[in-house]
Amino acid sequence: MKTAVIRVDASIEIGTGHVMRCLTLAEELHDDSYDVTFITSDHEGHLADFIQSKGFQVIKLKKPSKENSIKEELQHSHWLGTSQEVDAKGVLHAIAELPTIDLMVVDHYAIDYRWELIIKDRAKKMFVIDDLADRYHHCDLLLDQNFYLDMEKRYEGLVDKHCTLLLGPKYALLRKEFKEAEKKLKVRSGDIQRILVFFGGSDPTNETKKAIKAIEKIDKKNIFVDVVVGASNPNKDQVETLVNKFPNMIYHCQVSNMAELMLNADLAIGAGGSATWERCYLGLPAITIGVAYNQMEILRAVEKSGAIINLGYSSHISIENLVEQIKSLLSNNNTLKQMSIQSSKLISH
Repeated sequence: MKTAVIRVDASIEIGTGHVMRCLTLAEELHDDSYDVTFITSDHEGHLADFIQSKGFQVIKLKKPSKENSIKEELQHSHWLGTSQEVDAKGVLHAIAELPTIDLMVVDHYAIDYRWELIIKDRAKKMFVIDDLADRYHHCDLLLDQNFYLDMEKRYEGLVDKHCTLLLGPKYALLRKEFKEAEKKLKVRSGDIQRILVFFGGSDPTNETKKAIKAIEKIDKKNIFVDVVVGASNPNKDQVETLVNKFPNMIYHCQVSNMAELMLNADLAIGAGGSATWERCYLGLPAITIGVAYNQMEILRAVEKSGAIINLGYSSHISIENLVEQIKSLLSNNNTLKQMSIQSSKLISH
């Protein structure tokens, strides 16, 4: 049995996407005879219990003391809650009893080569998952599953020469449920009978409510709506109360059947992140709103391919903007059919 360790965090600010894609990787590693251990910080909104419910061991790092200063070395340094050096030493302590680590996986915007150099002698291979290309990494493998117009050049000068780059949606981390759902996929007609609303696991700005209000204004009682929130969504109770007012809407929390919901939907309204590639894999057209600045470049590139309609960054988008776009698609099923075709082309099947 080989050993893999995954260093990843979730929180209200970070969201749940990093953990969710690492869980997908962990399941693949488990199938390849790896014993997988997660290491995560004790942030508000951590998903340690959820990870454990999937059958993986979790080690929670101690909360840093308030006196522990954070050097703002990177744009997202505060996500770590401490310095890279302190975090790396905490990880070394946490894995001291583990056997030789064959693979160390890091999915964290607050970590770069400084952390990786401290850990490197403890792991045979270092595997980084990134989306930003904004810092140097000392690693053997780097995965960026996103679609960019300059994809092949993004990491020039940011990794060692020996590093193997896995770039683009063809390397997207998709759970088994999506691969099973794809077998049932039919050609989408372009008619909208069911809408899926999902803005990630935390959705701190409550874009979910914005989407519900927009659909309410359209007043189409014959359109069913699945509204999905994560367990760490700070507004989930408010969303549930709102959804329950409408007989054509169904509230879902921390689902395990996202692929089925996407398969049954004719249109999605949501954010960027990993859900982008899940939607594309199933040819699901989407209206997107960026909820993090790092999503915007990806969403613009995907929109240029014709796979989505990207309205822009959340703070600039009103309920009326959404209403206008949904109404436009309701009267133009040809556009939806083309979006479905283009989204499927972005990702390998």
